[in-house]
Amino acid sequence: MATKGLRKPEKALTVKFVESAREPGKYFDGHGLFLRVQPNGARQWVQRIIIRGKRSELGLGNPALVSLAQARALALENRKQAQSGGDPRQAKREAEAVLSFEQAARKVHALHLPTWRNAKHGAQFLTTLETYAFPHIGNIRVGDVNTADVLAVLSPIWTEKPETAARVRQRIGMVMKWAVAQGWRQDNPALSITEALPKRDKSQQEHRKALSYTDVANCIAAVQASGAGLTTKLAFEFLVLTATRSGEARSAHWDEIDLGTPATSATSATRAVWTIPASRMKAKRDHRIPLSERAVEILRAAKGLSDGTGLVFPGTKTGKPLSDMTLSKLVKELGFDADVHGFRTSFRTWAQERTNFPREVAEAALAHTIKDKAEAAYARSDVFEKRRKMMEAWAGYLSQEAAKVVRIGA
Repeated sequence: MATKGLRKPEKALTVKFVESAREPGKYFDGHGLFLRVQPNGARQWVQRIIIRGKRSELGLGNPALVSLAQARALALENRKQAQSGGDPRQAKREAEAVLSFEQAARKVHALHLPTWRNAKHGAQFLTTLETYAFPHIGNIRVGDVNTADVLAVLSPIWTEKPETAARVRQRIGMVMKWAVAQGWRQDNPALSITEALPKRDKSQQEHRKALSYTDVANCIAAVQASGAGLTTKLAFEFLVLTATRSGEARSAHWDEIDLGTPATSATSATRAVWTIPASRMKAKRDHRIPLSERAVEILRAAKGLSDGTGLVFPGTKTGKPLSDMTLSKLVKELGFDADVHGFRTSFRTWAQERTNFPREVAEAALAHTIKDKAEAAYARSDVFEKRRKMMEAWAGYLSQEAAKVVRIGA
């Protein structure tokens, strides 16, 4: 049995002795490992070791939590590192510095927040992870999260909430890529589980609800006749006429718009242009929109609604744009089963079924990115003048349909 304070050969201690040792002192085992028993009864594994020429003592844990075999393994590994010129203390500090998945996710969120288009997008990043990921893997070190952990997060929502699941997977992947860059892991488990997830029935995939283009003028008329505020009415029709996304239209600023010159007998159309900066576009490129005469009329009417912040369609709070919920709720309350984003689909279907404008003109109007890299390399024009004719035709079509609605109502 080991004697207090006396060095012994390797593996001098026994499990039984470690469990029963209560007399204060130091009980040596091997590779500098010893059990220290304090006068107050506290017990700790300690290793004496020379690190880069200096004698040091490393704490290896409480015997109640670290067994004799585990302590020996740690001591041997530390000694190997020290003999090869490494520093076991540094390795320990680095291991303890690895963040949990939740801590890493919040760090990634803070890093990316300035680059996201709006605060809502940034908030959604954390909200989805708080709801679906943190309860499962939030407390696990980001370097220890494995494919089984990610699978446990995604499996319950993969088929029930496919769009949400895809976003959660993408956001977990962002955190893992950051962890790889930190040197805390070598792989991205969010990319390695495709085969383990069940196949989705794409035929059941829900798209945003859209009205038939033949009903759009009726919807605009209903909005104009509703008790909604003037800003809401103007913003909605402007969004439909320009076929833009809700956020792009609601956050429009006057410094983005050139109203040009009014149409005359010599010029059949205004030359007004709205240029949405890349920072507010999904494709991260400036997007020029030729404005129809009706769109310009709406903008001129909106001039008197300015709150002094530069927003074309200000909301109820100074400096904040009209909310997306205001528009979507109004459309549904008026009895139209459609999402605000769906009016882009209405426009696209109208262009396809009722006009001869080429496909690339309609796609450019929607600011869609050409997925074929070879085609995109050559298609550098934004077919602006052709789009001007298209947007004027769209406004004309809605005006004609609106006239029918009025006559029927009369």
